[in-house]
Amino acid sequence: MSKITALDTYDVRFPTSRELDGSDAMNPDPDYSAAYLVMRTDQPQVAGYGLAFTIGRGNDVQTAAIKALAHHVVGLDVADMTGDLGGFARRLIGDSQLRWLGPEKGVMHMAIGAVVNAAWDLAARLAGKPLWRFIADMTPEQLVATIDFRYLTDALTPAQALTMLRAAAPGKEQRVAQLLQEGYPAYTTSPGWLGYSDEKMQRLAREAVAAGFRTIKLKVGLNMEDDVRRCRLAREAVGPDVAIAVDANQRWDVPDAIAWLQRLADVQLAWVEEPTSPDDVLGHAAIRRAVAPAPISTGEHTHNRVMFKQLFQAGAVDLIQIDAARVGGVNENLAILLLAAKYGVRVFPHAGGVGLCELVQHLAMADFVAISGKKHDRAIEFVDHLHEHFVDPVTVRDGRYLPPAAPGFSAQMHTDSLERYGYPDGPAWREPAEVLRTR
Repeated sequence: MSKITALDTYDVRFPTSRELDGSDAMNPDPDYSAAYLVMRTDQPQVAGYGLAFTIGRGNDVQTAAIKALAHHVVGLDVADMTGDLGGFARRLIGDSQLRWLGPEKGVMHMAIGAVVNAAWDLAARLAGKPLWRFIADMTPEQLVATIDFRYLTDALTPAQALTMLRAAAPGKEQRVAQLLQEGYPAYTTSPGWLGYSDEKMQRLAREAVAAGFRTIKLKVGLNMEDDVRRCRLAREAVGPDVAIAVDANQRWDVPDAIAWLQRLADVQLAWVEEPTSPDDVLGHAAIRRAVAPAPISTGEHTHNRVMFKQLFQAGAVDLIQIDAARVGGVNENLAILLLAAKYGVRVFPHAGGVGLCELVQHLAMADFVAISGKKHDRAIEFVDHLHEHFVDPVTVRDGRYLPPAAPGFSAQMHTDSLERYGYPDGPAWREPAEVLRTR
């Protein structure tokens, strides 16, 4: 019987701040980073891969948190772990001492999510399926068994979830065929980083439309007049038929958000993302009421399924972003997707960063096939950064994600990328910026 033999961790950072890629109102100089792990087995060619995304400083802390979970994993029987992914996640989350560091939020919860995701990656690889198809092929009963319904039953019970999944089951194969033929809609944030000049933003916006994207997203929140100008310039660049969303990255207090968004009303925004603190459920609800019909969204920094439940119950959002590396892994994201389906809230997954596009595409596609049955008027974020560092990078064509075909969660990084961008001793961190730009 095969066993887990090691949980190897890597602090991997990319110097994206040198070109201001990823810059926004709250994070002006991010270095996109990954606390990366390899869940090794006693079979050298069999492993699971996962990561937690950060933007530089603190990635060492996140990596240490993942390493602290090794005693929960090393020595486990692979078949037992992959055969009970729900029980595996609950044991990690329920650690009687580590739980004090959350509970179910922050660095430790993200570490658990990375390890849980690696277990799902390993399970899908052993099954010879991409993760989206691995999830879609589970029975409703198997899917429900992976989810922790604690704290959710006032909004969604296991029986209700089972009814929803059974109702979706008859159309699965038809939706698989549709997904393979059409792909999944994407939108792009690549033109919209706050550190970009007006000229660069407009050029990238036009290029995005030419590449087939029907929605672009701009970062806002530092200066109202700059935001008004940039949004109007973006509208000029893309024309009236392409949607424009904005993302404030938690910059505003509630009154500021309302005033700011009223100034942007003429742009006819597709949605407004993270207008205030991600913890402020009632603040989001107040903003939503005040700026309607502009849709309000959040989720990228939402800690866990309980916060999402409250956002839905309070009528605080029109749509949400899920993040593959923020909450406690695939299991918790499945719970959030079920909640969103029950409350009729659209899901526009957060991506970009390091590996987030690679990961979250699987969750969105599994949602379409097995849970909500919907991909109309929703899309996965796409940022054209750092995909070359992954063994199975995303493929986006004509503004659509093409379904991954390789087994697993698409999380495995190239060994030379781990070595080159390992922090602080990798060559990318020892060479001057001028040398890196010529590569």
